[in-house]
Amino acid sequence: MPNTEITILNSMAGSAFEPALDQHVSWGIKCLDLKDAILGKSIVGLTKKEAKHAAGLIQKRDLSVYCFSTVLFGGDIELGEERFRKDYLKKIDHVIEIAEILQPQMIRLLAAATSKRGEIENSVKYLRTNHPWLIPLYAEAIDRLHNVYCSESKSDRGFKVTIENEVGNCIFSTPEEVIDFFEALDRRESVSFTWDVQNLWQMGTYPTMDVYHKLKGLIGYYHLKGGQQSDKSTELCWRSSLEDASWPVVEITRQVMMDEVSQVICLNGSHGEAKTGYDYNNITKRDLDFIRRAIPEID
Repeated sequence: MPNTEITILNSMAGSAFEPALDQHVSWGIKCLDLKDAILGKSIVGLTKKEAKHAAGLIQKRDLSVYCFSTVLFGGDIELGEERFRKDYLKKIDHVIEIAEILQPQMIRLLAAATSKRGEIENSVKYLRTNHPWLIPLYAEAIDRLHNVYCSESKSDRGFKVTIENEVGNCIFSTPEEVIDFFEALDRRESVSFTWDVQNLWQMGTYPTMDVYHKLKGLIGYYHLKGGQQSDKSTELCWRSSLEDASWPVVEITRQVMMDEVSQVICLNGSHGEAKTGYDYNNITKRDLDFIRRAIPEID
């Protein structure tokens, strides 16, 4: 089985940046997924000076950056195109400046939300009819991130882009919506799908091998969390460790590794209600230990 690295969202190791980096080293994690709690800021909020300082702290520990987990494009599309351009597209050039310093292999955008989610059967059909501007706006952002040209070396230095499914009113609730969106986007060479397994479960699609095989051709990054269903349905109910999860964590993760669809696997904190009497202490370390025991080929 091919080796696959494992990482976590950086803030899961602590809210103070330098101690969190030391915790990554202690846990044997070599690559970073940077989202927030980076010198007290989000990844997009860093100045160039702060990014250079962060890069020095990272290099000092012989770590590297795998992903920028931005929250760009995660807003409600009902706010309109002008709002999306102002809140998200205008920040792309700054993201590129920060990325050229910290050198991530991948930059994440979020799948947008819609407050009309409860009324929509297929979000992509709804986008075509009511918000035809959204997919071209994603395409513009992806092209700018992917087609970065370095005048110094006279070569392309673009970044891989990935779009992650979120929860709540996310436009992705089924594999079919994800597939339809990426087909409409028509950027297969420059953008991939981050499958956050629990997020799609929370949107109504229980994680199975069949779901994985439907999405396999689009996945470039894989997020896994625990989570337990209730006794009465397969809906996500309780947050839990990976070891106690109700979905087939090991089976799907092993197949993801076998198929080499995700060079790095990222652990996230579980969603769901707190279960009375459940031990939530040291759950990040417990999840790391469990997945490494269950699939020794990781790392």
